[in-house]
Amino acid sequence: MIPHTTLADFYQRNSAPLPEGIAHEIGHFNVFETEKLFDKATGKRIMPYSRRAYYKISWLRGRSRAEYADKVVDIEKNALLYATPKIPYHWIPTDADQTGMFCIFTSEFLNQRKSGVVLDDLPIFQPGQYPIFQLSEEERSEVEYLFRKMRKELESDYKFKYDLLRNLVLELIHYGQKLQPMSALSSTRNAAQRISALFSELLERQFPLESPNQRLALRTPKEYADQLAVHVNHLNKVLKEVSGNTTSELISKRVIEEAKILLKQTGWSVAEVAYTLGFDEVAHFSNYFKKLVGDSPLGFRG
Repeated sequence: MIPHTTLADFYQRNSAPLPEGIAHEIGHFNVFETEKLFDKATGKRIMPYSRRAYYKISWLRGRSRAEYADKVVDIEKNALLYATPKIPYHWIPTDADQTGMFCIFTSEFLNQRKSGVVLDDLPIFQPGQYPIFQLSEEERSEVEYLFRKMRKELESDYKFKYDLLRNLVLELIHYGQKLQPMSALSSTRNAAQRISALFSELLERQFPLESPNQRLALRTPKEYADQLAVHVNHLNKVLKEVSGNTTSELISKRVIEEAKILLKQTGWSVAEVAYTLGFDEVAHFSNYFKKLVGDSPLGFRG
């Protein structure tokens, strides 16, 4: 699992400068060459930014594999992959020849005011989709042109370059929506471990909670199952087999762990802690906490 690190950490670890002028923009965008962030000696990615906050479009040149909850997609050279922070997956290179380019951007970069687009409403970013597209040589040339143009515009001093970059990102999104997705193959081998790992990653993406105004996006087993594109009963069965705990128990353990952190390490009121953890009633949170911890929130805080 890729560790959750800050945007600044990502740039510092990869000795990459922040795009000039990006601080004056709403949201974030950047484009990279895959080869420069891929260690051929170890076969590992050097890409430690948190996927929780970013959308990503990748032009892949090199054999690799994308693992979703209970699906695996084998990728040949020249493919286009779309990723949303709400749907976890693992990208695994299967040879050392990894080139191509990718861009990362936040939802704010393409927010409704600027582009009229709500990213999560687009078909390509819907749960249950496997948006990976094999490219013909002609399509590869068209996609490469768009990525190269992004890089060129990002390095330019054109006053309205971010407006142009938004249009190029949208063009890439619509380009993918017109293509036919590669077939996803069901895989029984290690499927349970993969679903369990992706559930754990999705659960961890909900944390840390850093503001009383922030709230858990996913709270129930069904909400997690929907994001993983599996039936809630299947998710529960798999997690029970792998971890010995039900989906609800794993969620509860992580919620209580976060509750303890917030009560001990912040000055938030119990009501604020309850709200950010998804409880509408303070009394409900207090009873829930006492049942699992053996003490009230205020008693635990001391």
